[in-house]
Amino acid sequence: MPEDAAADTAPEPLFDARGLHVVYDARRRSREILHGVDLQVDAGEIVAIVGESGSGKSTLVNAALGLLPRSGRVSAGSVRIGGIETAGGRRGAVRAVRGAIVGYVPQDPLVSLNPTMRIGAQVAEALRLPVRSAPAARAGVLEALARAGLLDAERLLAQFPHQLSGGMRQRVLIAIALAGRPRLIVADEPTSALDVTVQAHVLDHVTGLVRQDGLGLLLVTHNLLLAADRADRIVVMRDGAVVESGTTEAILSAPRAEYTRTLLSRVPGVTALAVARAPRGDGPSTSAPEPLVRLSGATRRFRHPRGGTGGGIDDVSLDVHAGRTLGLVGESGSGKTTTLRIALGLERADTGRVELFGTDITTARERAVRPLRRRIQLVQQDPWGSLDPRLTVQRLIEEPLGAFGVGDRAERRTRVAETLDAVALSRSFADRLPRELSGGQRQRVALARAIVLRPDVLLLDEPVSALDVSVQFQILELLGVLQRELGLGYLLVSHDLAVVRQLCDEIIVLSDGRIVEAGPAHQVLDAPRAEQTRHLLDAVPGAGSLPVLRRAAWFQELSAPAHGEEEGIRA
Repeated sequence: MPEDAAADTAPEPLFDARGLHVVYDARRRSREILHGVDLQVDAGEIVAIVGESGSGKSTLVNAALGLLPRSGRVSAGSVRIGGIETAGGRRGAVRAVRGAIVGYVPQDPLVSLNPTMRIGAQVAEALRLPVRSAPAARAGVLEALARAGLLDAERLLAQFPHQLSGGMRQRVLIAIALAGRPRLIVADEPTSALDVTVQAHVLDHVTGLVRQDGLGLLLVTHNLLLAADRADRIVVMRDGAVVESGTTEAILSAPRAEYTRTLLSRVPGVTALAVARAPRGDGPSTSAPEPLVRLSGATRRFRHPRGGTGGGIDDVSLDVHAGRTLGLVGESGSGKTTTLRIALGLERADTGRVELFGTDITTARERAVRPLRRRIQLVQQDPWGSLDPRLTVQRLIEEPLGAFGVGDRAERRTRVAETLDAVALSRSFADRLPRELSGGQRQRVALARAIVLRPDVLLLDEPVSALDVSVQFQILELLGVLQRELGLGYLLVSHDLAVVRQLCDEIIVLSDGRIVEAGPAHQVLDAPRAEQTRHLLDAVPGAGSLPVLRRAAWFQELSAPAHGEEEGIRA
């Protein structure tokens, strides 16, 4: 058969974007966001789009599914889903493909699920079953939930989103996407807010459905190693254009673009995954000063509304030392955040002892604890949620100084300017509002707000999980610099063992509120004793890609001091 004839009989891709241009119109000016993007997904194929925030990944998906804001429009090019043109945003075409041909899994289940509707009603809505009998609707909902891996589907029907764990909420979104039995799934950062084990379970299930039923999957992610574990092909985007694309093995073993190599190298812990890193030490020496924070046998149990107790922590002991980082790791519900709240004095331990800077605060009144709080500050997971959107950067950073009566107005302005310098933000940012900042800039402001009081300890609650990998790299580097320059002690809560490997000196692994393993970071990560630790390590994205990475010439040449200076990632 002639080559062109064979091409004519080849099945049409499920997703076919060709020469796609997207423009945003604002204030009488137009700005092009996508610059001629080509991307195809075939049946039974997993294609991952990878890139930083602002690379155009989500804009591509939104343009294809008719979800662009009013200011956005497709100015040129085509997107065909299941053979139907959708790029123009025509309602009939978009309605024809949504649910029946393509199922969409958005990023944040708390935002995407209606908090006032029960789970059963939300899935039924996706099934479009108002005219069918109640028994048929119920059966369809139960089937969709079961396909998404939710085994106790009957119980879920009457529950609200807030009553489910993060992993269960994400599976409900998958159930909604699968409800119409589509041929293509589009998943936009579907697991970024989940811990590594739940992330692995969710992705295992979705990719299993693709392989089993011959679906196509378009996976949008900022994590190139996560994509490498799951995808057949990878498309790397930057500034609205495709930098390179190819099979997963080709992208890992011989990336053509400098940007792709830099993006790979900046995944937290990637160098340490394949290259032996000298331990930072086995812990404080016996002559070291007393710990800044100490928990001794701390126990906290929570009473359930229907009686009984559960959750919390049981007999947890830990020390945080100046200039060192202690990591708390474990699955969701393991007790990490409860431990952090007890260390900060926001939660009282039922039994045990809590000391801040040598002072026992276990039963102390708030008046006695407050002066110590100036020396211990919290950096939360979500910089958008933790910053008052009405305040400028100047006022956000200055606010803690006022709360503790530090300096006069002029001295506070000087301290804010110095702190902006410390977190590598221009002083011109002082007059901006949080909405005018990128995710990485907002997290730098959150860090500045925490260190402006010149504390001794920072409590870091998943400080980079909401950021893309290049910004994660910058924030982790900044945390290292601040620790070296200021001698800060860190208590880091994280589900990402790659981040923990990069930042921590010692690690404590929690499971069901109890310590199952503790020790120097290199010992716990390289020779884990507890089954729970091994389970967490097995779930880290990128483990399956190590053989390919180790063989790659570019990766063997990678050195930690040098790769931080590479070009290709915006500061």
